[in-house]
Amino acid sequence: MISRWPPRLTGRHICPVFSLQKPFMPLGRWSSSGSRWKQRQGRDSYARGAKVQGLKSRAAFKLLEMDSKYKLFKGSGQTVVDLGYAPGSWSQVAVEKTKPHGRVIGIDLIPAQPPRGVATFQGDFLSPDVQEMVKNFILESHRRPPPLQDEGDPENSTPDEAAALDRPSYLDMERHAAQDEVLPLETEAARKRIVDVVLSDMSEPWDQTTGFNVNTLSNPYHRLMNTSGNAFRDHAGSMDLCAAALQFASDTLRSGGHFVCKFYQGSEDRDFEKKLRTLFTKESREAYFIGLRRKPNVTIEP
Repeated sequence: MISRWPPRLTGRHICPVFSLQKPFMPLGRWSSSGSRWKQRQGRDSYARGAKVQGLKSRAAFKLLEMDSKYKLFKGSGQTVVDLGYAPGSWSQVAVEKTKPHGRVIGIDLIPAQPPRGVATFQGDFLSPDVQEMVKNFILESHRRPPPLQDEGDPENSTPDEAAALDRPSYLDMERHAAQDEVLPLETEAARKRIVDVVLSDMSEPWDQTTGFNVNTLSNPYHRLMNTSGNAFRDHAGSMDLCAAALQFASDTLRSGGHFVCKFYQGSEDRDFEKKLRTLFTKESREAYFIGLRRKPNVTIEP
């Protein structure tokens, strides 16, 4: 299903490393737009609610509302990829919805402290090298027992007990080996489609004209939440990111999996929606596209 509700990631630099840094903020006065943003946040009930609940931002409520309507998450053990995860509110929701055995992977251009239970990469998602690294990490994570998320009751279980429970039995290993031999016709590409949900809340950071010399940190971060003011440019940039996210979903999303993508409205909406109809069984437009229940044996060509 494809939905649209009311873009963040791109850049010149590739830094495909796990990010454990805190977001960088410049010292000095706020710009006029930054001051207005702070005033809006102070009056925003969702922003205040997010702070009270320990969420990274009010965007978490958008995802919770979409999940309530479309049932994006199915419970423990799912694999979720969050494109443009910073500051991490969607990843927080994904961890909560898929614990205790879920896998949540975040990718973003800016350095940000990842939420607990989220494996993150700092890099340009539009780079094929970064995408390949993320895909390999997902495959490797499925060869190991899933992590056991903290459910707030450490007295009832220990790490050793959890590891023992998660360890596959000899019969399970033999069964999986037999299945691999019985299904030799399954393509290598199909074997890599093991992601349950792909989320994209990416937006494009515009080039910084003045400021600091540490471009890898400052260029993407300062303007990350600001659109250019040019509706055509904002729309074109967001659709490029949507197209990249959809291609990633085509490569990694399992049959029946779901896809959520933020975008700015414009002339290219319909073309993108046609692609979603090709890959998913149902669609709905709200300024997020939501694709539900990926069709089997269908891919999107680059």
